[in-house]
Amino acid sequence: MNMKQKRSTDDSFAICLVSGGVDSCVTAAVALSQCKRAAFLHVNYGQRTEGRELRAFNEIADFYKVEKRLVVSLEYLKKIGGSALTDASIEVPENQLSDTGIPVTYVPFRNTHIIAIAVSWAEVIGAGRIYIGATEVDSSGYPDCRQSYFDAYNKLIEEGTKPETVINIHAPLIRMTKKEVVETGARLGAPLHLTWSCYQNEDEACGVCDSCLLRLKGFREAGLVDPIKYARSKKQ
Repeated sequence: MNMKQKRSTDDSFAICLVSGGVDSCVTAAVALSQCKRAAFLHVNYGQRTEGRELRAFNEIADFYKVEKRLVVSLEYLKKIGGSALTDASIEVPENQLSDTGIPVTYVPFRNTHIIAIAVSWAEVIGAGRIYIGATEVDSSGYPDCRQSYFDAYNKLIEEGTKPETVINIHAPLIRMTKKEVVETGARLGAPLHLTWSCYQNEDEACGVCDSCLLRLKGFREAGLVDPIKYARSKKQ
C-alpha cells in the first residue's frame, strides 16, 4: 500500500467467524480481548445441525452483546455435497478419530467460501481483521485449516481488494491442542456452556462423532467438566 494512501480499515475492528462451536467461541473471546470492537458472522450451508448451530451463534453473540451480526446462506454447498455434514447418504463416523487422511466430514473448500464473505463484509464496514477458529494440532485434519492456507489467503485478499484496504486473517488457536483451547476459553471466561459441537444431533450431543470425541477429550485433559449434555459417549 502506498504510504500516502489512507487506510480504509481499522485494525482494532474484527469480524469473528462464529459457527457456534468451542473453537469459534474461544476465538471470539480472544478477538474481543485483542480488539476494541467486533462483528459476528455465521454461515448456514445445509449442515445436519444447522438450526442448533445458529441458536448457539445467537446465544454467544447475545452473551457478548454483539450488535453487528450477519447470518448468510451457502446452501449450494449442500447441493454440491461430498461431505457427511451435508449429504445424508454419507454416514457420520462414530467412535473413531481419524488419524490419517481427510475425514468424510470435510466440506470441500468450505472455509474459502466463508472467508470470502467475511472479506467482502470487512471491506464494507471497515474491519481490518478476520478471526477464525481453525486448529492444526488437534483437529480433524481439514486442508483449509492449515496456517499455510491462511497465509495464501492473506495474499489473495491483498490482491483482490482496494489499495487502501488492509485485511488480515487471524487464527489464534492454530497451534493449540483441544485441551489448550478449552483452557484458554476458561481463562477468558468464554461461554462454553452455550456452544454446540455435535455433527449429527440437535437435542443432546451424540458423544460419538469426531467433533464430540475431540471436545470431550479436550475438556477431560483440561480437567474440566463439559457443560453440555450428551446422549452417549465412551467416557465423559
